[in-house]
Amino acid sequence: MENSLEVKIKYSVRNFLDEIENKDLQIISHFDTDGITSASIMIQSLKKLDQKFSLKIVKSLNKEIINLLDKNKPVLFLDLASGSLNDIEESEIKKVFIIDHHEIIESIPLNVEIINSELHEKQKISASGLTYLFCKEISSQNKEFAKLAILGMIGDQLEKEIDKLNNGILEDGEIKRKRGLLIYPSTRPLNRVLEYSSDPFIPGVTGNLEGVIELLRESGLSPEGGKYKSLIELTDQEMEKLVTSIILRNPDKKDKDILGDLFLIKMFGKLEDARELSAKINACSRAGKPEAAIGFTMENQESKKRAESIHVKYKQQLISGIKYSQETEKIIGQGYVILNAQNKIKDTMIGTIASIMANIPSYEKGTIIIGMAYDENNKIKISARNAKRQGRNVRELLTNVMNNFEGDVGGHQFAAGCLIPREKEQEFIDILKKQLEIQIVKIVN
Repeated sequence: MENSLEVKIKYSVRNFLDEIENKDLQIISHFDTDGITSASIMIQSLKKLDQKFSLKIVKSLNKEIINLLDKNKPVLFLDLASGSLNDIEESEIKKVFIIDHHEIIESIPLNVEIINSELHEKQKISASGLTYLFCKEISSQNKEFAKLAILGMIGDQLEKEIDKLNNGILEDGEIKRKRGLLIYPSTRPLNRVLEYSSDPFIPGVTGNLEGVIELLRESGLSPEGGKYKSLIELTDQEMEKLVTSIILRNPDKKDKDILGDLFLIKMFGKLEDARELSAKINACSRAGKPEAAIGFTMENQESKKRAESIHVKYKQQLISGIKYSQETEKIIGQGYVILNAQNKIKDTMIGTIASIMANIPSYEKGTIIIGMAYDENNKIKISARNAKRQGRNVRELLTNVMNNFEGDVGGHQFAAGCLIPREKEQEFIDILKKQLEIQIVKIVN
């Protein structure tokens, strides 16, 4: 019990409050839904204490960002930094706090106090979940932010692995749960929802309006008063027919893959599908508008309008990216697929496209999917995924490859990423293929 996560949080909160008293706190958080909700929970909790702070949202953490921080002011990293411990130690920042859930492969420096579920039996909890538990320990009044932790959990696709800690957060957030088809948003007309469905990806339906109408017709669903029903309005019989039609188009998928808990959260005065809210937050950050994402989580009406507009455009770009990934020539080897999109897919979207590819039925379980896309800083964003979340540790794979280049690798066993200089494009592909093929030789032997 002494080494439990709950005890660690209690201890760290005391140290944190003592350290930041009468000081300016520097907060650095990741730009995905989990990072944004972590930041939102933290800054709203700190405002109640009249604490001074600055906030920076980043796509990834590197040595340059760390070295620009004021060494004499305390720093708090949210949803990142577990893979940058050596750089943090070298920076000589006096005091650093980290709340994160990514793998740790370096020694923890003396100037760092870290809360990371990987150190506590690798519990499956998001950074926003940890941040929420941290802020709830600061004050029980911060229970109002539990719903943001649930958005972060769903953003990191941890809703299928809900353990005791997450269950407690769900209870605090007064979240409504309903069993149903895992296509979002469950509150909007089905024809629009199915057209933009990327998880699950439905062959012949995702991105294809004619395919959507055909699927709905097969399922015995037609518009009523010119409008299709939403998912949560379907009868059990209608739901069953729809699930059958989807599985027929996606035979690798089983009921358990596409059925699960829908989470309904009250935001802006009405119940909304948590996955749709999470997607809007994610779209804002990936469009380079993290301030709109933060405002949205704080239920600011102007930010809500901006987020919805950004999300519509993002969905259109996503469908375009999916079509490109299907039609373009890829580098295919035994057990791997490399999609080098260059400037055809945005770097902020390549990870999402790689995740969608990892769920396509034609790729065998464990197939390694590598997505590559140019960013605006003359670098290439690399995203690695495992088909069906099985197989080799892609974080280790990228770490081995990156030994030949400068840069850090972030992520998890089944989802990882890094950045390389654009002029190293072919060299990276050559070394990556060698690493992938070495592994195949080992398996064969």
